[in-house]
Amino acid sequence: MNKEKILAFYRSHFGEINGALGGLIFSVTVLLVGFLKTIFIAICVLAGYYIGKKISNDKDYIKNLLDRILPPGTYR
Repeated sequence: MNKEKILAFYRSHFGEINGALGGLIFSVTVLLVGFLKTIFIAICVLAGYYIGKKISNDKDYIKNLLDRILPPGTYR
């Protein structure tokens, strides 16, 4: 693949890719301490992918999520 195709793919899926990488990095950090290794990696990568996809589709996803969890106006 050439560089332009890779960059176009990344730009169209940046939320999913960044979320999955964040989940992977977090899971590797926990795995260095030790924890149900294979299952934890799978759960973190899938959760990172899911959150990244939500952020990619809805830019206010984090804000709306915090509104549901915390009392309104807490994080502003």
